[in-house]
Amino acid sequence: MERALTPLDCLLPAGNLKFCLLILNQPFNEGHFHCLWSKAALRACADGGANHLYHFTDGSQDSFLPDYISGDFDSIQPEVKEYYKVKIDMIVTLGGLGGRFDQIMASVETLFHAANITPFPVIVIQECSLIYLLQPGKHKLHVDTGLEGAWCGLIPIGNPCESVTTTGLKWNLTNQVLKFGTLVSTSNTYDGSGIVTIETDKPLLWTMAIKR
Repeated sequence: MERALTPLDCLLPAGNLKFCLLILNQPFNEGHFHCLWSKAALRACADGGANHLYHFTDGSQDSFLPDYISGDFDSIQPEVKEYYKVKIDMIVTLGGLGGRFDQIMASVETLFHAANITPFPVIVIQECSLIYLLQPGKHKLHVDTGLEGAWCGLIPIGNPCESVTTTGLKWNLTNQVLKFGTLVSTSNTYDGSGIVTIETDKPLLWTMAIKR
């Protein structure tokens, strides 16, 4: 089978190849960089490549954020690693709550794994529903964006919660046990304060409606 390729298509202003840009730990050409960055479908740095990106874009780093940085991180400078590490506040997954019930449960189970992989909150959104796995401790949720639907809930999935206390809900909980066969807080709603606080001793799934 013959394979056809235009190697320099990626540098043509009118080129139509879809490509991933991988920046290595080497100096690079300014003209090539801007052309490739603007056209790349995905942008990544291999370890110390992030150093070159950071310093090359000095003063405008926020306009040149890579999608991924990978490697053993032995050559990335500490200040560079710290800069790119704090550039997101949350991971949003679109899809995963529709269709087959076993696949919906797989999405929920993935949230348990995510807690061991990333320090960032992970939410899953589909159609009119959102889920977010609360870790043990205290949480404050702002629910005053105007996008909130009428219902919300707290689901003790994976394990019983022996002590759950909330404020900001129409039906609040005070040191309440949540577990299947005893109590699950579904079809709850808000008290109008715009803030919901939740304290839980075990992982607890928060779910809420999104206005269509």
